[in-house]
Amino acid sequence: MSKFYAVLFAAALTVYGQHEPSKEDLAKPIPRTADGKPNFSGVWQHPYVPDMSQTRGTDQKGPGQLPFTPAGADNFKSYDVSKFDYTGHCLPFGLLRSVNVGGYPIQIVQDGKYLAMLFEQNTWFHVVYMDGRPHPKTFDNPTWFGHSIGRYDGDTLVIDTVGFNGLTRLDTVGHPHSAQMHVIQKFTYQGPNSIAYEVTVDDPVMYSKPFTNTRNFWRMEPGEELIEYSCEENNRDFLQGHIK
Repeated sequence: MSKFYAVLFAAALTVYGQHEPSKEDLAKPIPRTADGKPNFSGVWQHPYVPDMSQTRGTDQKGPGQLPFTPAGADNFKSYDVSKFDYTGHCLPFGLLRSVNVGGYPIQIVQDGKYLAMLFEQNTWFHVVYMDGRPHPKTFDNPTWFGHSIGRYDGDTLVIDTVGFNGLTRLDTVGHPHSAQMHVIQKFTYQGPNSIAYEVTVDDPVMYSKPFTNTRNFWRMEPGEELIEYSCEENNRDFLQGHIK
């Protein structure tokens, strides 16, 4: 790991450390929609997860060493973020790296048919179809963020995503994925202001078995909203050599 990223990780851990819900919050009722489903609408902050394999603090837990296939191990070993990082060229982060990057809130907006995730990071958005439709049988145009369908399992929101283009990385350190990746995200309220988030990655090309990472999201204070964000290819990191 380069000195630049080591300093960045340490700073992120300090700023985005422990966020456990209080006992008082756990006892409060959670927001619900008119039909009684949990309502996750709001602006949510989340911890920085630069390495999905690691556990950082008490509110973000990784599985340890990831179960690479030979192809996955070779891909990760050959990846050098100091030589090229697609995000430094303002290309889309992709679904998981957008959720893993810290310091940029996510706003959730939902109704009966759709749930939208609005990422402050570069003002990206991702739509989850909640109307019972299946995934397409084939993907002629796979995407950076994939195709997501959602459902409720009791009070847990389950989002199932496939159809990735395979052009992104899972996290800052560069764990790979292929176009065959299948992602399951689960959102469960812990009181009205905290979400237990679980993500499982299943990618038979890069990993020999699925693995899971868990963490907490916390609701931002009233009046704290998403702000405008713009990534330009002439940014200082890009020009001065941190990102190539």
